[in-house]
Amino acid sequence: MSAVFAQLNQGDTVTSGLRKVDKSEMTHKNPSLRAGATVPERPSSQGSISRSKSPAPSKKPKPESMRARKPPRKELEGNKWLLENFDNPGGIIEISAQQNQSILISRCNKTIVKVNNKANAISIDNCNGLSIIVDSLVSSLDVIKSPKFALQIDGVVPTLLLDQVDGATIYLGQQSLATEVFSSKCTAVNIMLPPKEGTDEDTKECPVPEQIKSYVKDGVLVSEIVEHAG
Repeated sequence: MSAVFAQLNQGDTVTSGLRKVDKSEMTHKNPSLRAGATVPERPSSQGSISRSKSPAPSKKPKPESMRARKPPRKELEGNKWLLENFDNPGGIIEISAQQNQSILISRCNKTIVKVNNKANAISIDNCNGLSIIVDSLVSSLDVIKSPKFALQIDGVVPTLLLDQVDGATIYLGQQSLATEVFSSKCTAVNIMLPPKEGTDEDTKECPVPEQIKSYVKDGVLVSEIVEHAG
């Protein structure tokens, strides 16, 4: 490093050792030299480490509230009732069903539906704030991804299936006390039991358990409902 500084301190004398270029060797004064000169080829990039292109970011689906909403639809196709895209219609939507007909309710928000007569089965999905009144069903009533759901059963419904429901109130009548309720990934589900006949008792609210305790006993996994006293 000291030798470098010594050369810099020489000033103009540092160029005294350089050879003077003759005019015949200057390309800007000799067109023949420029014509014969070749531009060195650029080294191929294949030998260098290539950078892989990052994939384009995938487009996220728009939220349900930002999507273009389709017109409301209530239609019977064969043996299936289709009820879709109702949003706070203001009145009660009634369906007069038959025993061989099923009902599909989808994307209906803040809507009240009344199913008259005995239907085969009902399936509900992606509805927010839906309330439904049912007489009787041959099979089951399925509810999927429908928060703030309310159901009133006046007759007999053998099975109620709840999947990913956040907030539901189920009103059972005297004839529907034998209804079996299956819940999966649900929160804040309450079953309202009617007062005993001939009494002045109030409707009884029974929350569906959400907390499960699991442990191993004698080599077998045992799961129990956690009850909170108080």
